[in-house]
Amino acid sequence: MKPIFKSVLFSAISIFSTATLAGCATTSPADTPTTSASGDYYPITITNYNYAGEEVSLTFNEAPNRVLAIYQGSIETMIALGLTDHVIASYGLDNAIKPEWEDDLALMKYNENMFSPDTETVLSLQPDLIFAWGSIFSDKKLKDVDFWHDRNINTYINSNTRAGGRPRTLSKEYTDILNIGKIFNANEAATALVDSMQYEIEAALDAAADMPSQTALLIEFYEGNIMNYGVTSLGGDMITSLGGTLLAPNHGNISKEEIVALNPDVIFLCYLPFSEADTTDVATEIVLNKLLLDPAFASLDAIKNNRIHPVMLGDMYASGPRTLDGIKIFSAGLYPKATN
Repeated sequence: MKPIFKSVLFSAISIFSTATLAGCATTSPADTPTTSASGDYYPITITNYNYAGEEVSLTFNEAPNRVLAIYQGSIETMIALGLTDHVIASYGLDNAIKPEWEDDLALMKYNENMFSPDTETVLSLQPDLIFAWGSIFSDKKLKDVDFWHDRNINTYINSNTRAGGRPRTLSKEYTDILNIGKIFNANEAATALVDSMQYEIEAALDAAADMPSQTALLIEFYEGNIMNYGVTSLGGDMITSLGGTLLAPNHGNISKEEIVALNPDVIFLCYLPFSEADTTDVATEIVLNKLLLDPAFASLDAIKNNRIHPVMLGDMYASGPRTLDGIKIFSAGLYPKATN
């Protein structure tokens, strides 16, 4: 994805909608409805996905008022857009909520004892919208979206969790934020949040315009292997949108020898706080030491120049409002002089 503000914003908005007022069948695209002089806004229709990644059309006759927000990005998107009063239950935090969002989380009836709800629990809660990742709609979990649509319960799947091996991009995070804003008639807040992300990229590119191109790797120590995040990952798209060059563009495992041979200017280390330790600070130290204390990596310029930067998975995968945090981390790592 090219980091051009106008084209990204246009693509994020233009892929919003399909026009139908009936059910959840797939339809053709149509213009986004606007608020009339009489104040009418609903019904509105958007395009989303089922478990297989196929497009489905969703119609909302009013703002949902019994929302289940499942997983980090869904919970935090509802908070960031000021929609906590629409949420009746929330589940599945991978890392601690931001301090400034803690009061909002308290209003969302977060369930600490169940990472994700089962079908019976969801049915008992009688939601009117399930906002979650695509993976939860498998037959082994909540069943596919048509099960819920048949019961007049809408669904919204984060676009970067759509099945089918499609690239995960910034524009899809923008689209989700704008779509949720559209569903709840919170368009102003959604647009402002997306604008702040796009502005951050533009500002970084402008500040680094006269700097040499920076090379990078985005890796994660995972179950005894090292995972490389390529250009089709959201983190990879953030890096390339900021003008960085991913030296290993293909997604998959990478060896220590390959990392040393590539010798990037900067290395970003992905980590999941709660899988490493109880606190983010301890988790950061643990993941850094996997690189810094391994003699195999001692020759890396990124280590010699102190250019190793941890980044939480939640800031670079289905990240919702944390997309802004991810952009800032990658920008500071690529252009330390320009962003200080």
